[in-house]
Amino acid sequence: MTKTRTILIAVLSLAVALASWRFLVFGVAQAMPFMAHHLDGRAVALYAHILLAPMALAAMPFQFWPRLRARRPALHRWTGRVYAGAVLLSGLGGLWLAPGTSAGPVAAWGFGLLAVLWLGSTARAVWLARAGRIAEHRVWMLRSAAMTFGAVTLRLQLGLFAPLVGFETIYVITAWSSWVPNLMLIEWWLRRDRARRLPVAAQGAA
Repeated sequence: MTKTRTILIAVLSLAVALASWRFLVFGVAQAMPFMAHHLDGRAVALYAHILLAPMALAAMPFQFWPRLRARRPALHRWTGRVYAGAVLLSGLGGLWLAPGTSAGPVAAWGFGLLAVLWLGSTARAVWLARAGRIAEHRVWMLRSAAMTFGAVTLRLQLGLFAPLVGFETIYVITAWSSWVPNLMLIEWWLRRDRARRLPVAAQGAA
């Protein structure tokens, strides 16, 4: 990633994370009226999700900060633990919330599948790190981060398209469009990166 792109991702992630905690000041009903119905019966899952998912989003850019990894490896590991813990609890909360979304079954499946893949990719990344398979760990962390960044793309899409097609319509669409293109883009980037490394490895072997 270029430096400008990395900075942009970090700024957007931190901005959305901070904005997501507005419910701490205004309350869920006022800050997130489209999610307030979860307070009746799913309050624990709701608060786990809306409190800790922004924490994962805020921690995510620091995991890809090369200087932090090189100069402060212990801090990098602790940031990773915060990220993984936040994903675990907020992902489980999101999985619990998905079937109860007021946006209908299409959105429920989108958000539910996102929660499963988010949890799975992050768990895989943690396991690989503990096994010392760092190159593979970074690949799976990129996949996890692509889904974490879905919080940003969701809000961008809502802001751009809600005035055009209505909030209810775009909210159903973003249950899929906020994260599927992110995963497709990161898979394309990983394939391109592997293709670039193959000739270098072949030259080294020769």
